Amino acid sequence: MPERFEVGLPDGVRLNVEATGPTDAQVTAILLHGWTLDGRAWHRQVDALTAPPLRGGVRVVAYDARGHGRSSCMALPTATVAQLGDDLAAVIDAVAPTGPVVLVGHSMGGMTIMEYAHRHPAHFAARTAGLVFVSTTAEGHTHTVYGLSPRIARLIRLAETTGAGVLARCGSWRAPRALLNALQPSIRWMLFGDRCEPADIRLVTSAVARASLRSIGGFRASIGTQHRLDTLAALAHLPAAALVGDRDRLTPPPCAESIAAALPATELTVCPGAGHMLMMERPDEVNAALTGVVRRVLAESPPARRGASPPAHRGAAPAETGA
Repeated sequence: MPERFEVGLPDGVRLNVEATGPTDAQVTAILLHGWTLDGRAWHRQVDALTAPPLRGGVRVVAYDARGHGRSSCMALPTATVAQLGDDLAAVIDAVAPTGPVVLVGHSMGGMTIMEYAHRHPAHFAARTAGLVFVSTTAEGHTHTVYGLSPRIARLIRLAETTGAGVLARCGSWRAPRALLNALQPSIRWMLFGDRCEPADIRLVTSAVARASLRSIGGFRASIGTQHRLDTLAALAHLPAAALVGDRDRLTPPPCAESIAAALPATELTVCPGAGHMLMMERPDEVNAALTGVVRRVLAESPPARRGASPPAHRGAAPAETGA
């Protein structure tokens, strides 16, 4: 069973964290979810990383970003990808104070990794040993056309950004579950490709229901404007993988292609018929890329992490049970 606890941040936000695997594992893999989702999105990857032959060698950490899942809401000015990069640095210090770290980011989670590298270059260089980017971008909404004509895409973006501004002012309120259930066909069209499991639609709907309206609306502006290709170009020495679905309406293949161009040694995987939720739609491909990077890091790392004592979880406290 995963260990669940909270990490406290300097501004009072508390992040819900779940960790699986030994505290003295050789490598820590930290999984960062996308916008409006939560750490449950990675359940198939957690299973893959904690099963033989990797079991015991990897500690897997998945946490809910501020304003998402079971993490607490935040002040609107901190609903930025830059702040998420700062949060990631704090999480690493709290849950993996020693040893190599593999960072795995989906959508906004991938952008969080890039922002961490940009804002904390020395910290990033000292700790990060591998990267996996899943359905993400380093160019904001440059390539996002929702699979539609450019003119219609511009209208949708205008409506989306206007609506995001309204939602951002709604504070910690959450969308009614009944409304989200009615919107499931739209969620399925936007996020998934040719096929998906009903359970995955339910999980995504549940995650959106947990996200505060402030986070749903507040993060939209910085997600759309972030550009970090120059930051990625400085990371070309790291083992890395990038994956994208060719039916992804939010971060289409050109997004992953530009990441791979900035990181020439990156293994690029394009999944036919898949949409934005690759970790659910194509778990085998995502797991293969992820375990491939982790195996490379394990092969290049000492057989035991420096210091066998459990991490102190600075700023951390046991999480309360319940939904």
